[in-house]
Amino acid sequence: MKPTTSPKTYRVKSFGCQMNVYDGERMAEMLAERGITQAPEGEEADLVVLNTCHIREKAAEKVYSDIGRLTKAGRAAGKEPLIAVAGCVAQAEGEEIMARAPAVSMVVGPQAYHRLPEMLDRAVKGERATDTDMPAIAKFAALPERRRVAPAAFLTVQEGCDKFCTYCVVPYTRGAEISRPFADLVEEAKRLVDAGAKEITLLGQNVSAWSGEDEKGHRQGLDGLIRRLATISDLRRIRYTTSHPADMDEGLIAAHGEVDKLMPFLHLPVQSGSDRVLKAMNRSHTADSYLKLLDRFRAARPDIALSGDFIVGFPGETEAEFEETLALVDTVGYAQAFSFKYSPRPGTPAATMADQIPPEAMDERLQRLQSALNRDQLAFNRASEGRTCQVLVERKGKLPGQWLGKSPWLQSVWFAREDGGDCAIGDLVEVTLGEAGPNSLAGTLREDVEA
Repeated sequence: MKPTTSPKTYRVKSFGCQMNVYDGERMAEMLAERGITQAPEGEEADLVVLNTCHIREKAAEKVYSDIGRLTKAGRAAGKEPLIAVAGCVAQAEGEEIMARAPAVSMVVGPQAYHRLPEMLDRAVKGERATDTDMPAIAKFAALPERRRVAPAAFLTVQEGCDKFCTYCVVPYTRGAEISRPFADLVEEAKRLVDAGAKEITLLGQNVSAWSGEDEKGHRQGLDGLIRRLATISDLRRIRYTTSHPADMDEGLIAAHGEVDKLMPFLHLPVQSGSDRVLKAMNRSHTADSYLKLLDRFRAARPDIALSGDFIVGFPGETEAEFEETLALVDTVGYAQAFSFKYSPRPGTPAATMADQIPPEAMDERLQRLQSALNRDQLAFNRASEGRTCQVLVERKGKLPGQWLGKSPWLQSVWFAREDGGDCAIGDLVEVTLGEAGPNSLAGTLREDVEA
């Protein structure tokens, strides 16, 4: 690799979960601190960061495809970009990436991306660098102060996972469960609000496992952190994701009924409705214990919207066991859900299990599951018709005078002001929900923007 000039523009391309989105934002802020600006849309950047996800099938091959495309586009534009591969694929396959892709200058894992600026200095000198160390929580102290953020912002409070589900690479790419300190999170939340956030989503691979000591030295769980953040006056909404059924305690359940700023929405992955499959996945819950847990949340907050994750075609899954998943879906009535075909991840126990399901069987099951989930999402949206609620304005719509935002139940809502007036991004407005579609609702603004 030859020495090059310092990059003037960057682009961060994030894949996968919301934690990757948060990480991508933070890497962008570090680059901006060095005076590097985001490349205008449609223009090639001097530095491209591929912030990768290792969960889905062929994740690594997609990275190599992107590297090839970037190199080809750069040559056509007369400048090959510096390329950094970050995230979970970088953590899992860093040395192989360096060996297979000479165009890559930097490989940095999700726990080491705070070292990206010094790696960039080396890359400019013509040196290739890999850093996949997994320091406990050091990166957060090295990240720059939050500047301007969107009305709905992310805040990582916990990283890693100790559950070792047999299909999942997260314990290997993100490490053991680590909770960020209580005081640091309160301070960062305040800075996010000062930077424009009205809603904060608390993030973690297993966010409900967060714990820490508050300012008085008292041990707190996630509910204690939520209650403290709710005292920040200009913070209007709080959400959290993603949780594990094993870590949903009574305090967190109670918070849904007692903390007005905690939105009536719960994303709680179940993965399967079959107890045998759940045991093979090393999930610590059964279908029945999961349903009873949801009942407790509904008792605390009757209007709560429920979301989940599902995997179809796990090794050995029979048709009857898949039918148990469909039965669970029918019982719950999810407002939203995410569903995927099982994808063997190298190094995980499930990848070498017998009775791998043929792709065509997985395709057919996924279609049936998604049909049921789409049915229930539309039913939930239609049940919301006529309800008046606050909508957080997040962006302008495609039509003149049109605005888009999120309801408390995380539904996308588009609306226009009756008086033809304007709104501002970040406003909380009263909207009566109207015609529902599968993915959004129309709305009618009923009152002036709140102060």
